[in-house]
Amino acid sequence: MDLMEYQGKELFRRHGIPTTPQGEIAKTADEAQRLADTFGVPVMVKAQVLTGGRGKAGGVKFCKTPADARENAERILGLDIKGHVVDRVLVEPASDIADEYYLSILHDRVSKGYKIIASVEGGVEIEETNRTHPEKVAKVDIDPTAGIDHEGARSILSSVGFEGRALEGASDLLAKLARGFVDADATLFEVNPLISTPAGDVIALDSKVSLDNNAMFRHPEYAELEQPGGGGDMEARAKAKGLQYVKLDGDIGVMGNGAGLVMSTLDVVHQAGGSPANFLDAGGGASAESMAEGIAFVLSDADVKVMLINIFGGITRCDDVARGVLGALDQIGELHQTLVVRLDGTNADEGRRILSDAGHPNIETAAKMVAAAEKAVALADGGRTYSDETTQETTQ
Repeated sequence: MDLMEYQGKELFRRHGIPTTPQGEIAKTADEAQRLADTFGVPVMVKAQVLTGGRGKAGGVKFCKTPADARENAERILGLDIKGHVVDRVLVEPASDIADEYYLSILHDRVSKGYKIIASVEGGVEIEETNRTHPEKVAKVDIDPTAGIDHEGARSILSSVGFEGRALEGASDLLAKLARGFVDADATLFEVNPLISTPAGDVIALDSKVSLDNNAMFRHPEYAELEQPGGGGDMEARAKAKGLQYVKLDGDIGVMGNGAGLVMSTLDVVHQAGGSPANFLDAGGGASAESMAEGIAFVLSDADVKVMLINIFGGITRCDDVARGVLGALDQIGELHQTLVVRLDGTNADEGRRILSDAGHPNIETAAKMVAAAEKAVALADGGRTYSDETTQETTQ
């Protein structure tokens, strides 16, 4: 379960993690103005949605007067940010910023433990910093059973350039962040940016929190945190259709038959340098009809540039899947995205033959998962930079 910023900050406070002064939620422009009057200006008005990129979309505004708060709230409420329509804003006192940093702890499926990521470059996408200035990003695996203390945190942060009071304050915050992460049964605690103030205090200016659904039985208090329709309009529509769908931030639509296979596909897309737009499990016994419905749904997302369909045939026959794909494209009509279809398992050769004989200009096939992911990423980047000969020989 993902939390909105204000919920994540409240969880941080429960675990002693210093944050910005506590704000309140407004669902109307009048409420935003009233809160600005109450807190005193300047204030921040921030869209509360379960996705990133709020600032770039115009969902975060600095307000010098209560009238500014009202005007900006009016603009932000109803704004569509990556398929998430804003129905509430956080109004909180503005914080003085001396420097910005990045800090997170997450569950790492590769090491099967926890990973801390830290950088002196905050307020930007950590992926871009890691690409352009890898020396400014620390990525350290920690033992879940041992955790990390102040000295361990200090060692990590000093390695990427934290200094002076900021180093001490951030080390203390990181140790608390790690303890809170474990106690909360979280899968992600991210602070971007973490800031130091002119007075030398280090606080979380933002929060991004994901909680482990499998641990909810230990946390009955989390029931109040879940937002009806909180996944955005796409997830609400998917739920109504009975689709196992999660909206993500990327541009490569992903569908497979079986949750484990879909999760593996997301990982392979990331490893190939791409970013998934969604998770969609068509089910272990997916029919041609369910495949067609899932494809049409994913392609209805304006963020999707390319769709990757990854099927391992067992109960699901690949020839049925191929017919479902073609049937979906007949229903959709004019299509601007390319579908990369990987078929393996029961009747895979027949499925690939059906797609090949159809000669549809928007379909490409691959026999292996890695090859399919590489093709999808290359197409999403706007060019066919992969080698067909090489990729067909790539093993899963």
